[in-house]
Amino acid sequence: MPSLSSIGNSGLQAAQLRLDASAHNVANMGTPGFRRQVVEQVESPGGAGVQASVQRAGQEGASLEKDVVEQLSATYAFKASLQVIKTNDKMMGALLDTQA
Repeated sequence: MPSLSSIGNSGLQAAQLRLDASAHNVANMGTPGFRRQVVEQVESPGGAGVQASVQRAGQEGASLEKDVVEQLSATYAFKASLQVIKTNDKMMGALLDTQA
């Protein structure tokens, strides 16, 4: 069974990758022939979080509105993953308190 901290950690890393790709897209949107970066996320084997990878979009062109939405979505993913880690920490603390 995967640990909650590894699940939360993978979520934080995926959200960071999403923010990085979005920032790259905004910074390079005026470049001729530019193709956006998109982040693909899939479940890790055994349900141990997510695996994320950066890929190029199929067509040329920028999409500022998609990147703004992606940044907001990644921010919420950060918060959710952080909450998983905090909850795991509280559960471990409570378990140690009952064993002491």
